[in-house]
Amino acid sequence: MNQLNALKQFTTVVADTGDFKQIEAFQPTDATTNPSLILKAVQKPEYRSLLNETVAKFPGRALDEITDRLLVRFGCEILSIVPGRVSTEVDARLSFDTSATISRAERIIELYQAEGIHIDRVLVKVASTWEGIQAAAELERRGIHTNLTLLFSFCQAVACGQAKVQLISPFVGRIYDWYKKSAGAAWVEADNTGANDPGVKSVTQIYNYYKKFGIATEVMGASFRNVGQITALAGCDLLTISPDLLAILANTDAPLTRALDAEAAKTLDLTPVSFDEASFRFALNQDAMATEKLAEGIRAFCVDAGKLDQLLLGH
Repeated sequence: MNQLNALKQFTTVVADTGDFKQIEAFQPTDATTNPSLILKAVQKPEYRSLLNETVAKFPGRALDEITDRLLVRFGCEILSIVPGRVSTEVDARLSFDTSATISRAERIIELYQAEGIHIDRVLVKVASTWEGIQAAAELERRGIHTNLTLLFSFCQAVACGQAKVQLISPFVGRIYDWYKKSAGAAWVEADNTGANDPGVKSVTQIYNYYKKFGIATEVMGASFRNVGQITALAGCDLLTISPDLLAILANTDAPLTRALDAEAAKTLDLTPVSFDEASFRFALNQDAMATEKLAEGIRAFCVDAGKLDQLLLGH
């Protein structure tokens, strides 16, 4: 059995791409997209028609509406391939606006429903800012399921659990990147692989905490740099993996065993914690890595959202 099939025994495998033509070969359950992945896809000739058709079909509509319609078009194509859910992201430029995030999320869901897609097949992605988490809490109360992204710290995960969000996406690779860059010449790769990888340690801590205290929010490790990070998280609820890394797993026959275990987590000696707005902001501020990577991630998604705007305006 190859490692991809072995991983599927313990973990729901999710394809991390907007390139839906690449998805079918790996038979993932779900798929995730983000502004950067959609931007990358629409610049390929085989996907350009989706952009052209969306613009042509809704002349004179507001740019933000056209963007959401394009994202939903990609999502619908993906849902024709995967049996589970697709994640579609709210504009990152709204990351600090709770009410605007709620409005955009509701519109995204309405657009999917207009295409005959059931509400339970869509996760609306929202950045794990305090404002984003509060928006997600309200959306969940309204029956709209959310995927809290750009999550780098334990305090973000705890707040998401308190908000009863459907799923979180802790970013393994970007955590690893920060610690490696921060250490500079002192970094020893061999000491920071597998279970010792700082990104893997972060997700393991969150997973164990959720399972220990019966928090229903799903944990989906994301943003992987190498296969070792993936295999070290085998057993996580879900893992969202790029096509390149899915291909490596599919072509590797080395044994793969469960690394995370919900039953084992229940036996750990952990202390429950909770956050209000002030304590959340302070805890996040105390974590230089999470503060920097959250800000950097929002900025990067905003840049790509702007580039997508320009492509749409070019019609």
